[in-house]
Amino acid sequence: MHKWSWTTRTYILLAHLAGIAVWYHAIGHWEDTRMAQFVLYLCFSAASSSLKAALPGIKGSLSVNFVFILLAALDLSLPQTMAVAAAGTVTQCALGTRTRPRFVQISFNLFCVSTCAWVTFFALHSTALKSLESSETMMLFWGSVTYYLVNTFTVSGVIASTERRSVLSVWKDGFFWTGPQYLFGGALAGAMHMANRQFGWQYAVLVLPAVYLLYRSYQLYLSRLEEEKKHVQEVADLHLRTIESLALAIEAKDETTHAHLRRVQIYAMGIGNDLALSKIEMQALEAAALLHDIGKLAVPEYILSKPGRLTPEEFEKIKIHPVAGANILAQVNFPYPVAAVVLAHHEKWDGTGYPDGLAGEAIPLAARILSAVDVLDALASDRQYRRALPLEQAVKEVCALSGTSFDPVVVERLSQNYLKYESIVLREVAAGKAVERTTFTRGVPAAGFAEPANGAEVECQPCRTTDFISLIAAARQEFQLLHEVTRDLGNSLSVEETLSLLALRLKPLVPYHAIAIYCLKDEKLIPQFVSGTNANLFQGLAIPLGEGLSGWVAEKRKPVLNGNPAVEAGYTRDERKFSLLQSGLAIPLQSPTDVVGVLALYHQDQDAFTKDHLRILLAIGSKAALTIENALEYGAAKKNAETDPLTGLLNAKAMFLGLDAEIQHCQERSASLAVLVLDLDGFKQINDRHGHLAGNDVLVELSKQLRRMCRKSDLLSRMGGDEFVAVCPDMDRSMAYARAEAFESIVAEVGRSVCGSETLSVSVGFAVLGEDGEDAAELLAAADDRMYTAKRAHHEQASQLAAGD
Repeated sequence: MHKWSWTTRTYILLAHLAGIAVWYHAIGHWEDTRMAQFVLYLCFSAASSSLKAALPGIKGSLSVNFVFILLAALDLSLPQTMAVAAAGTVTQCALGTRTRPRFVQISFNLFCVSTCAWVTFFALHSTALKSLESSETMMLFWGSVTYYLVNTFTVSGVIASTERRSVLSVWKDGFFWTGPQYLFGGALAGAMHMANRQFGWQYAVLVLPAVYLLYRSYQLYLSRLEEEKKHVQEVADLHLRTIESLALAIEAKDETTHAHLRRVQIYAMGIGNDLALSKIEMQALEAAALLHDIGKLAVPEYILSKPGRLTPEEFEKIKIHPVAGANILAQVNFPYPVAAVVLAHHEKWDGTGYPDGLAGEAIPLAARILSAVDVLDALASDRQYRRALPLEQAVKEVCALSGTSFDPVVVERLSQNYLKYESIVLREVAAGKAVERTTFTRGVPAAGFAEPANGAEVECQPCRTTDFISLIAAARQEFQLLHEVTRDLGNSLSVEETLSLLALRLKPLVPYHAIAIYCLKDEKLIPQFVSGTNANLFQGLAIPLGEGLSGWVAEKRKPVLNGNPAVEAGYTRDERKFSLLQSGLAIPLQSPTDVVGVLALYHQDQDAFTKDHLRILLAIGSKAALTIENALEYGAAKKNAETDPLTGLLNAKAMFLGLDAEIQHCQERSASLAVLVLDLDGFKQINDRHGHLAGNDVLVELSKQLRRMCRKSDLLSRMGGDEFVAVCPDMDRSMAYARAEAFESIVAEVGRSVCGSETLSVSVGFAVLGEDGEDAAELLAAADDRMYTAKRAHHEQASQLAAGD
């Protein structure tokens, strides 16, 4: 009994008190008359109690022993009638069940049937009916109806309290249709009563076949009813599975929506149980939690997939999905009101929702529950137009809308028990049945948070002939520009030239204020080309896969139309960084084998890009991706051919090519140029003393330090061994002297830091364009001579120091 609610316990207690009261009353009227007939009826009632049939849909059964209870009420006294009823009930509880019932169950049934027999006895012997000179047939009809109503409603009461349903709904589902059987049993009892008066009570034994026939008719009728109900349930389940499959097919465009639906279903069913919804309401809520967004079939896909704010026109279009969903589900003819819940799941408590503007309790309770949990899960999940809130903060946001958007009672239960519901979700996550809130979710913004973007109203104007002419001209121009883009993209293998050409050709087709072309490297998007507004801010980004607009596009391999640039990973750390650009258009650059990167365009106006712009980018995306991939591979191969593998500096071949180009460029500008040749002193001793690996460490570290000192315009190369060359445009003789001294200091410092000694030094020679030569050979020869002169001087100085020691 500890598992029963207080309502059930109270009901059982009242049933016991009523039973004790009627027995107390009946005992006082005991008569020792017709004892043989009483014993016969008692045995018949006990024997027929085993002839019972299970009632479909409820925890109950129907026995034919009520025929003998009615017969006893007609022929015997009140205490004897109640004893006949009690005998049949106790026998049925003790012998007619597979599991042994508890004592409280036996006593409850005993007292309920006793009360029913008591009321039926007085109904049959009512002085009011006798005063109306009613016929025995009318009295028997009234007695049968009384027994039927009292017996079925007392049982319906306890079932309703344990199953949290209304008494009337239980009675309608489980007992209403049994009325004809009670009337037939009453007629049978009346026939036996008349036979007793005509032939004697001993002939009552002849009624046993008729009672068994009544039982068989019960059993056949109930089994057929059970089959029909099972068939109805199977059809309903089939409908639900069919619609669920359709919903999953629709949501396949949105990888995380099914997990969202499952989480909403768990939360909604939890609140429904806590609020003691009826069985029908729970079934409707369970189905609606899964199917509430099926009306998105009627909404254009580009609106559903839009990561940014909706325009007023798009928001009006999105508002049709509850109506469309309800219309779809109404065709299924569910045995519970799924369509009504789906229709109202975007209504608000204060009447400002859609589609009908319902308010308060006019909104179905299941819809009120679904609305709150749908918003909660949306707030706690990542969206492309905003980041996810912690679950506790999301609950607070929902609580803040209690009494305006949401039912206060629903919100109260949600805030009290959300941790319990979340634990169920986490268990399903651990079991692989649900998905955590870690990925971006596209789709209809949640109820109460799908306000459209601010903007002027758009006035619809009739189309004119000139509009069609303009469209045709624009289409031809678009075709020509697309042709030029795809043609020109294949004309260069330089990454910078390819990307700058792409940016130049795109602007007439898709106007933008900033462009960023990201290339994928080590699971991050690195800006390879950036131009336009806030270009310096985008230049420093390194966007992980799955983060921000571009990271999401690269991971999902799907485009984003009019997304918010502020969600680009790293771009929002400073609020000043996203004050200008309001919308973004990004597509994945996919080669035949993999994603190369992302092409992202940004605009200062909200919703600046159209589906046509997206279509144009997608048209050239594959060609651009292939070209960029080829350029990157060419650039990598070229870099490997031109660089020294140990230090990463230019090799001798690249240095000669670069020197010739710089000489020509400086001569055209009448600018100075210095060539410095460096040769390490003491490097052989480092190799001999510390090993060649230490020598390599010296070369690598020295290259890093020399690169840091040189300007971006300088060319630094390793000619081979321990010899380096630096080509420095716009450098005169005095600056070359200073640079040589700086090189000497760096080399000495590297020797001390790597080897811990003063072994390493450098001899530097330089030559200046125009003063020491006019071409590469002359400059290198002059610089080489000065380098050897410096080396001899270093050796002589070292010899003198050694002799002095």
